[in-house]
Amino acid sequence: MNIDDLVKPIAARLAFGEIVPYLGPGVLPADVQVPGNPVALAHWLAAKVSVPFKLKTNLTGAAQYIENFKHRKTLTKLMTEAFAPVTTPMPLHEFIAGLPCCPLVVHMWYDATLANAFAHRSDWSAVQGLSQAEHFGTWTGVYTAEGTLSNSEHIQTTLLYQPLGCAWPSQNFLVSDSDFVEVMTEIDIQTPIPQEVQQRRKGKSFLFLGCRFNDQMSRTFARQIMKRSSNEHWAVLPDELTRNERRFIEEQNIRPIVTPLDTFIAQLTSEKREVFSSRAA
Repeated sequence: MNIDDLVKPIAARLAFGEIVPYLGPGVLPADVQVPGNPVALAHWLAAKVSVPFKLKTNLTGAAQYIENFKHRKTLTKLMTEAFAPVTTPMPLHEFIAGLPCCPLVVHMWYDATLANAFAHRSDWSAVQGLSQAEHFGTWTGVYTAEGTLSNSEHIQTTLLYQPLGCAWPSQNFLVSDSDFVEVMTEIDIQTPIPQEVQQRRKGKSFLFLGCRFNDQMSRTFARQIMKRSSNEHWAVLPDELTRNERRFIEEQNIRPIVTPLDTFIAQLTSEKREVFSSRAA
């Protein structure tokens, strides 16, 4: 199928809220002012605190080392500093924030770019994963569009779900080995995933952009967040996938769209006027 023939129906279904956008760090441009992927963030942390050489490209390991030897507060302070620069929304973020119907969007990185894109609206809430090291017994925090702490009874029309936390508004970060051990222990029974997310994903398809599934953690998060959704999903991926990635996308009924991410995003966002007007009609 020609990519144009694929993008149009995906854009239309996004406008009707039938597809959940699932954004990874790969949607950020190479020149972004914040660390744009796990290796870059591990390098950034290692430049601030001396960590063993073998951990300099291992984000969760480097973060755990800092947490163990410099205290959790130091790790949170460094993460806050790393993602302090204001990131300007790109066409993809603006496209998603402008969707006429967007019940749920998943954002799997620590930057506030997508939240910044939603800043002109008031009908959205953010739900973020919380570290058990800082919020023992509480798995998620709910925030209003203004950044104030809220609760699940007041979640708005659009829900921005950030399982790893976010720099905005309260510096919540799941980043160390121990953070993820806690989540992985419970995620099979869905404990860390908010009930509102579980409700809004029912019957929905997922569109993965800027994501890879080449490690167990990324696969586990995707699998558990998608649970009890539809059986039709898409992911923009390179042709060179690992064996585990291929097995995963086959198991989860994720159709790979083998095209450069920038190309796909450009074509998707070019549908904006037509898609939004058709939804309004």
